[in-house]
Amino acid sequence: MKNIKLIGVAFLILLTISCSKFVNYSAQEDYIVTTADYFKTASDYQSLLVGCYTPLQWLWSDPMIGDIASDNAMCGGESATDNVGMQQIHNFQIVPNNSVLAESWTDCFEGINRVNYLHQNKALLNFTGKDALYGEAYFLRGYYYFELVRLFGDVPLFTDHKLTVGESKTLKRSSKSLVYKQIETDLTTAISNLPKVQTDKGRATLYSAQALLGKVYLYENKFDSAAAVLERVINSNAFTLTTNLADVFLKVNQNGAESLFEVQYTNLDNQHDYGTQNFQRSQGNMMVQYCGIRKIAGNGIPYAGGGYSFDLPTKDLQSQFSSSDTRRDAAILDVAAYAAANQGFGISYSDAPYQNTGLYNQKYQPRLGETSSAGVSQLNYLNNYRVIRYADVLLMAAEANNRASTPNDSKAQSYLNLVRKRAYGNDSHASSATGVSLKQVIWDERRLELAMEGDRFFDLVRTGQAASKIPNFKVGRNEVFPIPQQEIDISGLSQNPGY
Repeated sequence: MKNIKLIGVAFLILLTISCSKFVNYSAQEDYIVTTADYFKTASDYQSLLVGCYTPLQWLWSDPMIGDIASDNAMCGGESATDNVGMQQIHNFQIVPNNSVLAESWTDCFEGINRVNYLHQNKALLNFTGKDALYGEAYFLRGYYYFELVRLFGDVPLFTDHKLTVGESKTLKRSSKSLVYKQIETDLTTAISNLPKVQTDKGRATLYSAQALLGKVYLYENKFDSAAAVLERVINSNAFTLTTNLADVFLKVNQNGAESLFEVQYTNLDNQHDYGTQNFQRSQGNMMVQYCGIRKIAGNGIPYAGGGYSFDLPTKDLQSQFSSSDTRRDAAILDVAAYAAANQGFGISYSDAPYQNTGLYNQKYQPRLGETSSAGVSQLNYLNNYRVIRYADVLLMAAEANNRASTPNDSKAQSYLNLVRKRAYGNDSHASSATGVSLKQVIWDERRLELAMEGDRFFDLVRTGQAASKIPNFKVGRNEVFPIPQQEIDISGLSQNPGY
């Protein structure tokens, strides 16, 4: 009855408004908040900027895609029908109505639309710190478009204003080259305006933008440009490698000395529950819950029970580490070995996952004390996602120097060996390889250093190794994922080949 009454009132209002009223209608007359009402103070702009960061939290499944679509991880879960979208991605039996990919598409474009709304209202007010604020916004738009182009290839490109419902039906896909050009523009603008340090942890900095731009150049095979911008980060001396890689992923080291950019999560919002429509858009990191061990229990263990056991490291990944490489245990939790080494804790884990490897993603395990004490704890893990670490910058710079128009293998070796020294605790594994051999060494090192952080699939695709490394990968099809069917139905977008 309530809904019927509201509809009737609305219809009556429409009948009493003349044609001229529609032409000259002002939403302010009906007490609706509009742009003219809102953009009054610097705080208004800051609030909207925070809203531009929010969709980053919703993209928690993207790092999992980068693992399970590669040779690094099995999908896992409870069964073959547990999160069908993830299972499809792992098996490369992907259909256009894949819910996981549709969510990534929607979330990225939501972020872009929010930045565009800030952009179109840029001229309404001048205030101290405005250029830096917009530097953050353009960094975020570059980030969202980079996620989209890595996942889907050609995507709709719009930057001047917030998209309306009607305009969505007029969208066309722009070529990857044009999308990358816009990403470069956004990140270059961000670099010109961002500070080196932010008072609020988690905000983009000059170095965040330089590192991301270097990564973008690497994906475009612009190695000279990549080397130049990445070395600005290295030469700043603003970052160091943490002594132990495993420590990087602990709460105490969030936004630490090795971090260039992290997606911030919190355990303060206890209102989310599984009954809400978008419970996976909570302020906590759902990837952590997905990576947790199924029904692990015991006294004094650091891991929370009740995880979903997705994103399981493969035995092949485990075998790539030498016994003296400290990164193996930083990346991979061998639950049987852990239980055997800690018998006094009475550890049990009674519910083996689908595609069980006995291995778990150690970097993003749910740890006790890192979720909420009230509400739904599974939705509130505060583990930040480490987007770009200094070790990644060093390895990207190594690759860029090795593949530059005038290669500098000596410099490439020095960056590579800094990463290796941390891994082994000494210089015993320093590489003296050159040329093509050094390139492969660097690529292999990226797998070890960045294991279970979501880069592997995209690295294999951009370096042309995917077909030889990933089972069921089809050249000419699986380099990108299908455009979500809902976007084809609504906007008439063309589909990627093979889907």
